[in-house]
Amino acid sequence: MAEHGRRRWQLVLITSPLQGHMTPMLQLGSYLQSKGFSIIFAHSELNPPNPSNHPDFIFLSLPDNLSGTGIFSGINQFLKALNENCRPHLEKHLIQMINTQKETSEKESIVIIYDSLMFFAGNLAGDLGLPSIILRSSCAAILPSYWIIPQLHQEGRFPVQDSFLQEMIPEFHPFRYKDLPFIGLPIQEVLDLIAMISPKTPASAYICNTLECLEQSTLTQIRHHYQVPIFTIGPLHKTSPTPSTSFLEEDTSCIPWLDKQSPKSVIYVSLGSLATIDAKIATEMAWGIANSNQPFIWVVRPGSVHGCDWIEFLPEDLVSEMKVRGMIVKWAPQKDVLAHSAVGGFWSHCGWNSTLESICEGIPMLCQPFSIDQMMNARYLSYVWKMGLEMVVERGEIKSAIRRVLVSKEGEEMRRRAMEIEEQVRVAVTHGGSSRNSMNDLVEFILSL
Repeated sequence: MAEHGRRRWQLVLITSPLQGHMTPMLQLGSYLQSKGFSIIFAHSELNPPNPSNHPDFIFLSLPDNLSGTGIFSGINQFLKALNENCRPHLEKHLIQMINTQKETSEKESIVIIYDSLMFFAGNLAGDLGLPSIILRSSCAAILPSYWIIPQLHQEGRFPVQDSFLQEMIPEFHPFRYKDLPFIGLPIQEVLDLIAMISPKTPASAYICNTLECLEQSTLTQIRHHYQVPIFTIGPLHKTSPTPSTSFLEEDTSCIPWLDKQSPKSVIYVSLGSLATIDAKIATEMAWGIANSNQPFIWVVRPGSVHGCDWIEFLPEDLVSEMKVRGMIVKWAPQKDVLAHSAVGGFWSHCGWNSTLESICEGIPMLCQPFSIDQMMNARYLSYVWKMGLEMVVERGEIKSAIRRVLVSKEGEEMRRRAMEIEEQVRVAVTHGGSSRNSMNDLVEFILSL
């Protein structure tokens, strides 16, 4: 347990059960534990972490009554039930911790660090008089959207008419209306969701899994709005690497296969741990990949194609043809794949973790976003960082896009730009860099609470 003077600190980390949120929370916990803090890692019963990967953590399972349901019941209903069900057990545990403190002569500080989706933890911290810090596992730009969307709605600019989707939002550069999170959901559902996840008790600080060099103007806007410290400590998989936190079994056979491929020749295709598509779209993807005549690794997560267990929707002759040139796997060790010299492009849903992992390896991206912050990430990649292409999921467009990234002059320029950003990230995470300094500042801030 970290000690400062005669005081000790216990950090209670509360994570949501989504893969893209739990991974950075575990990484953050590993870093803070390495600095001497005692870590209590609170998680729902749905998608629990593996305690053996973090033997120095104290794991606290929160009954959620959600096992077997998940986010597809509707995001608002899911988050409401998750937060209501997890609160009582954590509240009981925190009260026990506070009472135990009162019975000892040692001074101890309890600090709550919670995933933004577990908003009950902020309310609970306020009720118990404990300081709280929010971890944002997405791009920082999603934070301004939480006050800009209600503003746009008041002004009659949201929901958006189709004719305005490509227009830039003047007060939210560089994003277009089509890049806003929750686009396409009923407006009342969007407003209710924003109200639900917006902190009722102001946080003492925000931790963002991002870098100053990637989102500088957005971070300036956020700091002005919240008037609390914003710690940019990303990318956490580089600043605080941990054992694999994948919920799915990784097929490592693709690594020896990659060893046999030419440098920068392979397109890696993975749409993340949540996205689902229909068989027609998946078939267009298959034909586009096959027609590109480039080697590939295509991750098709079991159940990710509607009504299918795996790839039985594909014609057998097409599967046979594809297996000559590439691999179709159920899940892959993504960081290892992206770090491999044979990979030249990443076709992605543009989740923030995947985006950061690609940036860190200097890999250009093909962008097929689905929801929440993914459209914003795709906009960053294609318009601001200029290391990504927006995808149209039609076999001819797919073939063209893959070849543009892997074998054209345009692809060479994207790769050059991606490698420039990779170098900026490398500097940020080394001694004296912005992310490394921010991590040190975070430790000092916690000790000041």
